[in-house]
Amino acid sequence: MTSFLLLAQMGSNEHVGWLSRKLLGVTLTSAEWVLWLLVVLSVLSIALMLERAVYFATHRLPNSEELALRLARGELEAVRAAVGNHKGMEAAVLREALASVEQGPETVEQVIASTVARERPQYERYLSFLGTLGNNAPFIGLFGTVLGIIKAFNDLGNMGAKGAAIQQTVMAGISEALVATAVGLAVAIPAVVAFNVFSRQLKTITSRTNALGHALVGSLHARAQRAEAAPRVLASGEGR
Repeated sequence: MTSFLLLAQMGSNEHVGWLSRKLLGVTLTSAEWVLWLLVVLSVLSIALMLERAVYFATHRLPNSEELALRLARGELEAVRAAVGNHKGMEAAVLREALASVEQGPETVEQVIASTVARERPQYERYLSFLGTLGNNAPFIGLFGTVLGIIKAFNDLGNMGAKGAAIQQTVMAGISEALVATAVGLAVAIPAVVAFNVFSRQLKTITSRTNALGHALVGSLHARAQRAEAAPRVLASGEGR
């Protein structure tokens, strides 16, 4: 309690330095603006979570495993028809890769890599905001708590309370200040969860896209090898 009294008396101490007085004057403003900032960030993060959830749900192929098997069997036309006008990384990779089949497997590999590099940022959009908010929202709340505690001790020093009134004033001010920390955690936890979920979904979609690309390139290599082997088989047959 003695340390609380010393901190409270700093607000009215005439011997406090000039810079300390200036900073104290700034920090004695209400910390409610921190709560409003956290509320705005919370609403924005929820809106981005919903937008990302809709985007990930509408930009994926529901039957990519079946298409990978068809590609491995060489059923390219069936895969092209199945892709249709679907949106997303997987569909874009298949459309552009199938369009360049006649140019050879090496060209198809380059087309797949360039398409993945082009489509991936569309999935990563706003994820950095969610990750940054999840990491820093608790610190914003802690900043509001510190401002509230400074104001509580300053008010305590100015009112000259004694006995039980000191404890009541300090505890009431600290309890109000801790609300900012709680709100900061409430904003951060959903943002971190959403960031992890969307990052995991992006990794899954990328791996499925790579699997489709490998299946197509493997099928093209097998077709090329069969085409090269056919003349040799004919030649050996004619030699007999």
